[in-house]
Amino acid sequence: MSTDAARDNALQAVSMSGGGEAMLGMAALGKTALVLLLLVGVILLCGWLLRRLAPGQGRDARLLTVVASRAVGAKERVVVVDVDGTRLVLGVGGGRVSRLHQYPAPDTPADEGPSSPDGDLPFSARFAQALKQNLRGGRG
Repeated sequence: MSTDAARDNALQAVSMSGGGEAMLGMAALGKTALVLLLLVGVILLCGWLLRRLAPGQGRDARLLTVVASRAVGAKERVVVVDVDGTRLVLGVGGGRVSRLHQYPAPDTPADEGPSSPDGDLPFSARFAQALKQNLRGGRG
């Protein structure tokens, strides 16, 4: 009986030490995951701060808007900008910016585009009319 009791005590000791090692492994895994999450959080926070505190952002950025830009060479561009009610045509290239022309900015935004050839109907209305005509023409 003493051999059986000794064997049971040895099995319990082995199982307890194996469980302890598993617990230590889980603790190390948890610490690693926590540090990884903390590191990802710090990286995201730094990215947010860089975007938030970048130069040219804020109230003064609304005073300068790029209206149009067109490449005229490999490294040269013509850029049209609105600055505080003045429209500037700039030549950019070769590490330099040159003012090509300056005139007062128009009151209407440049995003409106030309009027449609079918009157003053917006594109969505003209598209709906074209769809209706196609459906009627396909059935008749």
